[in-house]
Amino acid sequence: MRQLKHHEQKLLKKVDFINWEIDNNEHILKIMRRYNLRKREEYIAYKQLVAEVRKLAEKLKELDTNDKFRNVNVIRLVQKLYLMGAIPSDRSFAAVDKLTVSSFCRRRLPVVMTKLKMAQDVQVATQMIEHGHVKVGTELVTDPAFLVTRRSEDLVTWTENSKYKRHIATYNEQVDDFDLMD
Repeated sequence: MRQLKHHEQKLLKKVDFINWEIDNNEHILKIMRRYNLRKREEYIAYKQLVAEVRKLAEKLKELDTNDKFRNVNVIRLVQKLYLMGAIPSDRSFAAVDKLTVSSFCRRRLPVVMTKLKMAQDVQVATQMIEHGHVKVGTELVTDPAFLVTRRSEDLVTWTENSKYKRHIATYNEQVDDFDLMD
């Protein structure tokens, strides 16, 4: 092997071959595939969100346990994360430490649609959303990154003119003749 030049040696000092950043790439790709995240930036955004929540939880832990401000804000944080669906119980502050990117990805609309058996898999659900076949409450949703809260989970439905809604009604023999006039 040839002797490295001065500038090459300097560059190599900045690179750590033991803790290479790409080693965690397999885990990231696995999550991106499972939840149909199309860009790495989406994963990074969820990762930053988790980091901010954990940082807030750490600051709350540093306060005195008898502090009224701490107790009120711990309850508010746990309640907010529970209502979002990111943690399974609204009783435990320890659940905030177990918060992951997957916790937020599970609340994405395509994943919720798959869980509600509105779609076969997350990729098909993503296509349905992008094509404008799904609404949450009264709002048409075309962004697959839409986070569904526990309260709005029951409000995920098909749009009025959706071919999927019509197909399901035909299959269940619930088609109204008036609807066929469109």
